[in-house]
Amino acid sequence: MAKQNGIKSDVREWWAANPMTYGFEHGLTEYVETDGVRRQIPLASREFFAQADDVFYQWNMPRHTPQAKFGKLFDYDRYRGGRVLEVGCGMGCMAMNWAQQGAHVTAVDLNPVAVQQTRKRFELFGLSADIREADGESLPFEDGSFDYVYSWGVLHHSPNTAQSIAELYRVLKPNGRVGVMLYHRNSFLFRYLVKYIEGFLHMENRFLSPVGLGSRYGDGERKEGNPHTWPITITEAKRDLFAQYADVNVDVFGTDVGWILDHWLPGFGTSLPTPLRKALERRFGWSLWITGRKPANG
Repeated sequence: MAKQNGIKSDVREWWAANPMTYGFEHGLTEYVETDGVRRQIPLASREFFAQADDVFYQWNMPRHTPQAKFGKLFDYDRYRGGRVLEVGCGMGCMAMNWAQQGAHVTAVDLNPVAVQQTRKRFELFGLSADIREADGESLPFEDGSFDYVYSWGVLHHSPNTAQSIAELYRVLKPNGRVGVMLYHRNSFLFRYLVKYIEGFLHMENRFLSPVGLGSRYGDGERKEGNPHTWPITITEAKRDLFAQYADVNVDVFGTDVGWILDHWLPGFGTSLPTPLRKALERRFGWSLWITGRKPANG
């Protein structure tokens, strides 16, 4: 337990120092314009949020609908007026979309900078939400508090991912639904870039454990990595992490597949026919989108 608390403290401090800005370099607010010029944008400004959102939306273009960002993932209509919780709100982009769609939003993050930035975003955009610093492994909410809970690309940084997912279950109302994005261990990114390039060719596996490799070369590799990242497999999601949920479904996706194939053989990924590239993304993408429902008697 003491070791986990130490890792958790390291995670909190690292992400506070290196927030998810979607900049040219992790944690910074420098962005590359279409003409190739780099431009610095002040953190917490309306322009910063617009720029960071634009990058984030571009990365996830296949997840949108004409009506709403991430409309293929989130049933905004169903939860309009309902209580929605995000665990790991980052810069507040997804929470903002939920609030704009009429949900009563609660957003938490272990990282105080993320909480400050999300509060500032909501202030700038004239939105309201309950935004607070909290640990996903021990949420400060009563059992059955929310209609829908979700987390995007966060809980694989927890030293006890299973406990965090159990907490999502606890705070869900019976028949409430969950959506969690976790990194995929059987992805091209992890197998090729992390295990093969860094672990084998660069011989990092002589000095780093598998978890150490995932952490060092998952998020923030230019910052010497982050304290903890451990992707999961589809089997682990269904058999272990989400076993208590009903109607569990796992989708694999990732726009990373094309550029990883280009890294392996220049031009190969971009020259692939779209149906083939999408088929590879559905099997070897970096993201697992896991959904489920809390049973009525849960």
